[in-house]
Amino acid sequence: MRQLPLIAGADDTRTLDALFINAPLRDYTLRPRTNDYTLPVLGMAYIATYAQQAGFNVSVLDAEAHGLGVDEAARIVNEAAPRWAAMNLLAPTYEMSAKIASLLDPSIALMVGGHHAKAMPDRVLADPRMNNLRALVLGEGELRVTALLQDEQQRRELPDVLWRDPLLGTRAAGIAGPKTRAAMLGPNIDALPYVNRAFLPQNPYQAAPTAADRRLASRRAWLAAAARAGHLEANIVGSRGCPYNCTFCGAAVSANPDVTIRVRSPENIIKELDQLHDEYGVTAFRFVDDLFLGPGRVIDEQMEAFSRHQVGERYVWDATGRINVLNRLSDRDLDRLVANGLREVALGIESGSDRILAAMDKRIDAAMTERVTRRLVAHGIGVKGYFILGFPGETQEDLDATVQHIRNLWDISDLHTGDVRASVFEFRPYPGTPGWQTLINAGHSPDDLLAYGDVDLTGDGAHESMRQRDEFNFSVGIQFGDVNLQRIRATLAMLTREQHERNQDGQEVAA
Repeated sequence: MRQLPLIAGADDTRTLDALFINAPLRDYTLRPRTNDYTLPVLGMAYIATYAQQAGFNVSVLDAEAHGLGVDEAARIVNEAAPRWAAMNLLAPTYEMSAKIASLLDPSIALMVGGHHAKAMPDRVLADPRMNNLRALVLGEGELRVTALLQDEQQRRELPDVLWRDPLLGTRAAGIAGPKTRAAMLGPNIDALPYVNRAFLPQNPYQAAPTAADRRLASRRAWLAAAARAGHLEANIVGSRGCPYNCTFCGAAVSANPDVTIRVRSPENIIKELDQLHDEYGVTAFRFVDDLFLGPGRVIDEQMEAFSRHQVGERYVWDATGRINVLNRLSDRDLDRLVANGLREVALGIESGSDRILAAMDKRIDAAMTERVTRRLVAHGIGVKGYFILGFPGETQEDLDATVQHIRNLWDISDLHTGDVRASVFEFRPYPGTPGWQTLINAGHSPDDLLAYGDVDLTGDGAHESMRQRDEFNFSVGIQFGDVNLQRIRATLAMLTREQHERNQDGQEVAA
């Protein structure tokens, strides 16, 4: 982890125009964090970078990365005394955000955005804890946030910017013409500045060497040192938007009609890779957008440029992908991905039950997943599979099928050079997703579905593996399927423990 000030990226000689606040998943004064790394807030850093390049003095307070409590986070903001405080509202952290907002000095104007603000704007606007709220920004925020910093009165002409009318108490909204609306809501992502990593205290970061690193080192001499000591890694976004409609996902296309799906040009991406290498020494990259390995034509375009710039001779990278997309790739396509540095693909596998996969609208089945995984690991490409336990309607038979599916994938990887890592989560409902209204129609109340709380799976002698994923252990405490929560969590802990032990065994063999 790079040791940066709590308030990152500010010019201390100038008045602070905006402080962007990433709220903690829980109040860490009540139970300190046990893991030492959390995902970087790239979306927030993009907005801060754009505002900074426009001449504003801005900063980021990542309360989650620093493990801060509510009172401490609010104290830091108040002492910094920015003109604006800005928050990204997410359902699991909304209560933390609202508590921080309630403690802010009334002289600090508040703007908010994020998935939760987009899904439930009227609920947010009516929350008395958000009394300082002067602008709620729906969707991508770079251009509109910067315009608000320039002049709050511009909100009347900014599309999809909402606020509460101080006299009537009703929703007010900015109005813009069609051209302004399109430009503001879907900016050219190739024209956006590269993220200023000064806003991200944990990115780039030193990553422990993986089995894939050691395996690749035998073919690429420059990787030998990294295979021993670990890469310096950075997270990166290669595209925005997703064309799929998984019922549990906030990025589902039906939940984001305002989002135009855009892919950065290969040249633009490669220049950022090179910049991060030149500035920080980064040699490994993790594409964390919703779907980097998307349509075949996009993969072709990206890989042609990667080959031309010899990316695979200089870097390794991991990416998000779709099983049904990868199922259509030829062996030649997979060989080209490996030659261009692909180390691991993150896949939303979710379940081993075809019935549950159909309910999720995944457009895959368990047999396809096993077939694609076998081909990937045979080419030396690692697979990180995400799985959801306790999905609405899940039976014990469905749960057993998922456990068996994970073990089948592990067995497949044991016969090949690529690894399979399983990352397992308890189902959590998110407002705005396709499945949210289904749950409401089934009789669940929004208040109950939004009652997120952290679940301590690290205590009472729980395995070390739980500590490494502590930030993801939260729940609304509702049994959505036939299997009770205690069994769901016991299964989650069992699979996580087994994966941790597999990781340890792999490191010992590689050593």
